[in-house]
Amino acid sequence: MELHNASVLEFIRDLGSSAPAPGGGSVAAMNGAMAAALIEMVANLTIGNAKYEAVHEEMKAIQKEVSQVKEDFVHYINKDSAAFMELMGAFKLPKETDEEKVFRKAEIQRTTKQAALVPYEIGKLAYTLLPLTETVIVKGNTNAITDGMIATINARAAVKSAFLNVKINLGSIQDAEFVKQLADSMEEIEAVLDAEEQRLLGLAKV
Repeated sequence: MELHNASVLEFIRDLGSSAPAPGGGSVAAMNGAMAAALIEMVANLTIGNAKYEAVHEEMKAIQKEVSQVKEDFVHYINKDSAAFMELMGAFKLPKETDEEKVFRKAEIQRTTKQAALVPYEIGKLAYTLLPLTETVIVKGNTNAITDGMIATINARAAVKSAFLNVKINLGSIQDAEFVKQLADSMEEIEAVLDAEEQRLLGLAKV
């Protein structure tokens, strides 16, 4: 069964097993999916309340956007595990002849790059949720304000956990330009991430 088709209970049990996947990258994607779903929930609760008619159109736009983002994260839950398993497969390739050694080395590099790219994409996508959490916290249904705050926390967790999975793979990649590009991009986000989370959480008094 593909992970994105598994029940929550099945996913949790698989996560706690001795199997190498799913792991932290899939959890990062799950955190992103939950953050997006919470944003969507607050938007829907706002749209359904006449008290917030002035922001209905804005909330409809947010609902439409995060509905797709949520599905993207669900896809990444499986994609991250698949990338890791492909990397493990590369390490198991034969290495008896010179040709096999060359091919194995190239495959390890290719699959390691992919194993870094997938969580990088997860982290970048999760970061884009933070402005949306701000909107639902400030303008959304106040009865669901804590859900917007929890979406913020989950989005940050998705970024941090995804980027950890990137970093563990970058050390094995020989393409210096590729490594620098991802490292610089992550550093730029991480430089403001924690402060941004605290700012957003400070927008509401609970």
